[in-house]
Amino acid sequence: MGDSELSNYELTASRLSPRRTEVSTGDAEFVVGKDVNPVEYLLGSLVACLNLTGAMVARDMDIDIESLEATIQGDVNYATYRGEDVDDRAGLQGVEVSLSVETAGDADLDAWLSNVEDRCPVTDNVENETGVSISLD
Repeated sequence: MGDSELSNYELTASRLSPRRTEVSTGDAEFVVGKDVNPVEYLLGSLVACLNLTGAMVARDMDIDIESLEATIQGDVNYATYRGEDVDDRAGLQGVEVSLSVETAGDADLDAWLSNVEDRCPVTDNVENETGVSISLD
């Protein structure tokens, strides 16, 4: 396998209120907290990335996906977020995703799913520890 260049993402954000943050990608803007909270954005990003990766894997495997539906759920104990003394982490305790896929013709969906899980960047970030450095300017 050849080495490839990393794609760099740099977003900027401004506080609109205690519950709303405007985020700019440079090409687009969105407000976290307007319609959904940050945890819902994270979960939505995961299923959106699974859809996109699923389409790429299907193309590579010559599978024609006619429909893909997803259900995602995860539990957060907000006691940690509130500063209460509990053992739970502040984040999601686990995430479960259920996919329903319809294809044209026969397709090896087990192999497709395995490839999707291996190639999905957001799934990788949720499943594996990714270092985060937070600093003050």
